[in-house]
Amino acid sequence: MTDMTAGRVARKAWGGRFADSPDARLERFNASIGFDARLIREDIRGSVAHARMLGRQAIIGATEAQALEDGLWRVLAEAEAGELELTLADEDVHTGVERRLRELVGPVAGKLHTARSRNDQVATDLRLWAKGALLDLLTGVNALRAALIEVAQDHVETVMPGYTHLQRAQPIVLAHHLLAYDAMLARDADRLRDAYRRADVSPLGSGALAGVTFPIDREATAADLGFAAISANSLDAVADRDFVLDALFACAAIAMHISRLSEEICLWASAEFRFLRLSDAFSTGSSIMPQKKNPDVAELARGKTGRVYGHLMALLTTIKGTPLAYNKDFQEDKEALFDAVDTVLATLDVLPPMLRTATFDTERMTVAAAADFSLATDAADLLARCGVPFREAHEVVGRLVGRCAAEGIEFDDLTDAQWAEIHPVFAEERPPRTARESVDARNVPGGTAPARVRAALDGAAAALAADRDWTEAALADRAARFAPPTPATS
Repeated sequence: MTDMTAGRVARKAWGGRFADSPDARLERFNASIGFDARLIREDIRGSVAHARMLGRQAIIGATEAQALEDGLWRVLAEAEAGELELTLADEDVHTGVERRLRELVGPVAGKLHTARSRNDQVATDLRLWAKGALLDLLTGVNALRAALIEVAQDHVETVMPGYTHLQRAQPIVLAHHLLAYDAMLARDADRLRDAYRRADVSPLGSGALAGVTFPIDREATAADLGFAAISANSLDAVADRDFVLDALFACAAIAMHISRLSEEICLWASAEFRFLRLSDAFSTGSSIMPQKKNPDVAELARGKTGRVYGHLMALLTTIKGTPLAYNKDFQEDKEALFDAVDTVLATLDVLPPMLRTATFDTERMTVAAAADFSLATDAADLLARCGVPFREAHEVVGRLVGRCAAEGIEFDDLTDAQWAEIHPVFAEERPPRTARESVDARNVPGGTAPARVRAALDGAAAALAADRDWTEAALADRAARFAPPTPATS
């Protein structure tokens, strides 16, 4: 396509000030169409709301507004059918949509940009996209929580070692361990909802930086698009990318929690632990060692965490030096956000079935739970309950552990006389001798006693159900707002 000046490429939306066409190298460097095409649904929907408002406010004619809206829905239909072609000449998705709209409805397309800047348009599109991405992330987080709760329900009675410093510390039940990850992910869900709340602010109507001179209705466009509020300051509205950073931090926290779980899966699946066997469907082998069965899903999930962290740090660094208001630096926000969301969603998709198809070696876990003097704290607690100051009790049992370790024996190998020799209290009463006795004794809120864990499971399931209800309602509202209007029937 050419403009009226022979030999020149079509003018840019900003080309009126310039006598020369942009250098091809500038066009390649400046263009964002290669990645911001993902915003096309949001861009079209934002433009529909803007066109409707322009018509209602009589800023443009009602028939013009309707022609713009009808044309925009046609562009969306073409995009969703894979029939819309965007090229480097379009520069970005916003120009591409406007170019196709002009082809469909003619010169009236030029009125769509009345009372709107590219700056508030971009900010609106990205907020709309971020809201959808946050809901998708919530759906994925909740799916992983559901898998953890489901597996935990089968292992309320399964005793295993609890660790500190990666050393066996005290017995716990497996369900308690899995619910610790549900607690992390519940915080992630809360963080995502909070990020959603801060993204749920419409910048549309802020113009380039100072507002606009037309009698627009910002509240109407915000309501049309499903935003809860409008921005309070036009400068901040077009320059704010905190909502992107919120989403990136939420992604980083989710990735970090998944990485911790993945690290434990790698350990538990190793020959040294042998607590867990992964399904063949979620394992890989070695090209040279036929015996290998590798936990590649968990390893990749762990490895991708650094990638997500990198996007957060990159955007923090990009934004820190930008003066008010809009700067081209902000073009860097989209690839970071898109890739971080894609990476976390892909990980959240594969972990739930991997967990559900894994098999735990409960017998081995139970044996390990009482090994390496993991009942030592129970022995010190017994002395403390009998009036011995805990520091003294700690020292007594510490000497006992040292003695047993030196002689290569366990607590169960001690005779009655040896117990009495250690401390007079042990002549009358013994500490728990099994890991199950130890976990049963920890019957406090938040503790690992099976009775408490069952109650915790009920609470986790109820919290998950509430989170799912909120997310599904928000997704349904979003879907309704993005649906083209049903044609009127005569």
